[in-house]
Amino acid sequence: MSDAMSPADLYRHSLRLLLDKDIDAWIALVDDHALFEFPYAPDGFPSKLEGKEDVAAYMRGYPDSIDLREVVGLQIHELRDGNTVVAEWRGVGRIVATGAPYEMPYVAVVTVKGGRITGYRDYWNPLAIPGSPADAVFFGAASDAA
Repeated sequence: MSDAMSPADLYRHSLRLLLDKDIDAWIALVDDHALFEFPYAPDGFPSKLEGKEDVAAYMRGYPDSIDLREVVGLQIHELRDGNTVVAEWRGVGRIVATGAPYEMPYVAVVTVKGGRITGYRDYWNPLAIPGSPADAVFFGAASDAA
């Protein structure tokens, strides 16, 4: 991504990549030293990912677990620092393992520097996944480090 892309535009682009299931391109948006945090992570889910490799391990199986089909109600609030946005949206799709509908509200605080995501605090709640949260567990070895 170009350094000229605003954090809001980069975030919109990242959502498009998730909808397209282009996880490699999504991971390419992440800085090598990024910190991802999940404040509401229940037992068995990672609460923190440190570095691009952990993020990649976490995200690789995403399309095999959650078939995200739509981003609804996207609102992006730009912070005064010029590097951070707060994004609110609802993801709609289905759980691949069961075919159950998936609808999840998200709030993310995302920091971008040098055209890459350096910080991502994601306030999603895995316990709100329909059925068993295990049906949508998509992260790999990175979850063991939590």
